[in-house]
Amino acid sequence: GYRRYFTQIVGFFVVEDHILHVTQGLVTRAYTDELWNMALSKIIAVLRAHSSYCTDPDLVLELKNLIVIFADTLQGYGFPVNRLFDLLFEIRDQYNETLLKKWTGVFRDIFEEDNYSPIPIVNEEEYKSVISKFPFQDPDLEKQPFPKKFPMSQSVPHIYIQVKEFIYASLKFSESLHRSSTEIDDMLRKSTNLLLTRTLSGCLLNLIRKPHIGLTELVQIIINTTHLEQACKYLEDFITNITNISQETVHTTRLYGLSTFKDARHAAEGEIYTKLNQKIDEFVQLADYDWTMSEPDGRASGYLMDLINFLRSIFQVFTHLPGKVAQTACMSACQHLSTSLMRMLLDSDELKQISMGAVQQFNLDVIQCERKQPQTPGLKRSFCLSLPSSWDLQA
Repeated sequence: GYRRYFTQIVGFFVVEDHILHVTQGLVTRAYTDELWNMALSKIIAVLRAHSSYCTDPDLVLELKNLIVIFADTLQGYGFPVNRLFDLLFEIRDQYNETLLKKWTGVFRDIFEEDNYSPIPIVNEEEYKSVISKFPFQDPDLEKQPFPKKFPMSQSVPHIYIQVKEFIYASLKFSESLHRSSTEIDDMLRKSTNLLLTRTLSGCLLNLIRKPHIGLTELVQIIINTTHLEQACKYLEDFITNITNISQETVHTTRLYGLSTFKDARHAAEGEIYTKLNQKIDEFVQLADYDWTMSEPDGRASGYLMDLINFLRSIFQVFTHLPGKVAQTACMSACQHLSTSLMRMLLDSDELKQISMGAVQQFNLDVIQCERKQPQTPGLKRSFCLSLPSSWDLQA
């Protein structure tokens, strides 16, 4: 439909131009110019209205190509077409919006299909396959014998590939717009920033807040965002290469990957603290103290041993996190456990009296917490600082 629309208009003005040049007095240049200006205003209004309903980026791209051919053709006959190229910049923004919506689905599918485990590799061929898709460099990992694992999960190289595909798709619209390489480079960086700060960031935050995402998955997401952030410099080089801009002349927009992935990490860290406290609450709710017991059992309560085993396994996973994050998570968990134990004694409306045997049994549980502290130095210190002392309990 668009093609027929443009060819009919081109045909009309080509005939008018031919009459102007081969006849005397039938039409004048002023007449054709006035006719073109009137037609151009209507053409722009029609294209602006109808293109706004298009949600398919491939169709928007086809429309752009038709407008460029239409404009270049009539410009060859002397008709001014600057307003058409101004319209193309409006349509370019719409094209980028349709791309962003499309890539929202792409990223969502990638996150849904990920198992949030480090990528296992069993031979050199698999190793080269991963690093051909994602710029990863680690001399220590390279020296390790097979089988081995990359620290990131499968979604990382897939996300990186899809960001590059988005850049290619965005570049397609910028072609043939009679703009300099510097302007095209700047346009690509701005559209890529929208992809990172709005689309990818939104998908990451939605993923982090999903109920089925557990602590192990959140730890892997933090690791993944670290590697994606480090890859942003390679994306900047990629844009520079495909736009043929020399490194010396680049002074354009930077990619905002640093802030995007840092925000996602902070959100994931917050979810770790929340979910860890929720798990502690689940274990503490299983506590079934006999507050009237005459003698302690002589060993720690079953619910507490299960909780300690759970925390030990989780703290082992936390060793893959940055030190400050791991220590904060450990401190937060132990402080929450301390508060929960004290609340069990002091804030219970149902608790009317406590025997010495029950106090001694409770003390055994606190001592067990002190003995089972993590062996990692930073985590061990956090654990010690946050638990109540058994001496305080006895007092």
